Amino acid sequence: MNSSCVIDLRSDTVTLPSKGMRRAIADAEVGDDVLDGDPTTKRLEDRLAELLGHEAALFFPTGTQANQTAVALHADRGTEVVVEAKSHLLHYERGAAAAFWGVQLREVVTPDGILTPDLVRAKIRDGSADFPRTSAVVIENTHSEAGGKVTDLATMRGLRELCDAQGVAIHIDGARLWNAAVATGEPPHRLAAFGSTVMVSFSKGLGCPAGSCLAGPKDLLDAAVSIRRGLGGGMRQSGMLAAACLYALDHNMERLADDHAKAMAAADILADHSELSVGRPDTNIVMIDLHNRQAADAAQLLSDAGVRLSVYGPQRLRAVTHLGVSEAEVRRAAKTVAEMLA
Repeated sequence: MNSSCVIDLRSDTVTLPSKGMRRAIADAEVGDDVLDGDPTTKRLEDRLAELLGHEAALFFPTGTQANQTAVALHADRGTEVVVEAKSHLLHYERGAAAAFWGVQLREVVTPDGILTPDLVRAKIRDGSADFPRTSAVVIENTHSEAGGKVTDLATMRGLRELCDAQGVAIHIDGARLWNAAVATGEPPHRLAAFGSTVMVSFSKGLGCPAGSCLAGPKDLLDAAVSIRRGLGGGMRQSGMLAAACLYALDHNMERLADDHAKAMAAADILADHSELSVGRPDTNIVMIDLHNRQAADAAQLLSDAGVRLSVYGPQRLRAVTHLGVSEAEVRRAAKTVAEMLA
């Protein structure tokens, strides 16, 4: 099938840089960020620190590398980090917390992907001769596996109060924090304020080819530079990527609401079919549960028909809306899913 006819909803990472973003990349002022500092990267880091309400920010090639740096900053070897049972840190980072830092991940099973103070309180441990000490809690906001679920301010505030009382750090995996901000109408710094550190990504809803940032206190971010270097994240003329991120902040942030509307339109089309179930999306992710089909078979059938979805379980498919697909294309894709699977 002609690739131009394919509607790709596997992820919001499949977007391509726009002409304006490519121009920003081409025109970027750059330097060696490892030796002397890259001026465009420095502008991005300063802007992110202000936008997220933290003292400093550091640019990374990937969100996984930034998340792992946060684990290294907060967790001593032999301690544990509390995470939601379907979190990215637990399932999609190749066991790096254990492999690199000797840190155990303690999972919390939730009904909806949201860590609540009561659920986390039951998992925090002081440490003893038998048990590891809890060093940090990770909040994923939005939560990908939970269908882009948003953790609200009241819940985050409760977690912050709990962790402060227990002497435990909070890291926010905010790969899609921008979506959470747009969905709630809260500025990013309100959502980021409850984290000891926060990671944000530019390669998802904001449409950049690569790039994430870690924000937090200056002393921690100073230490993060050497950790990033050890993980292979010291980049030279990183300003070309940073320029794309700056362009995205100026042009692609507010339009995330369009992606949320597209996801809701798709969910509405699929809602009344007895052979599948969909939840109402908070943001730009629609989880589709199949009642009588295997997800892998269904995904192949849909791909042959020009609609690409991700397999997220034996009977679960995921569709993610993004700037690379129009509302008309999303509606057409949803109708194809309904016709072929229902």
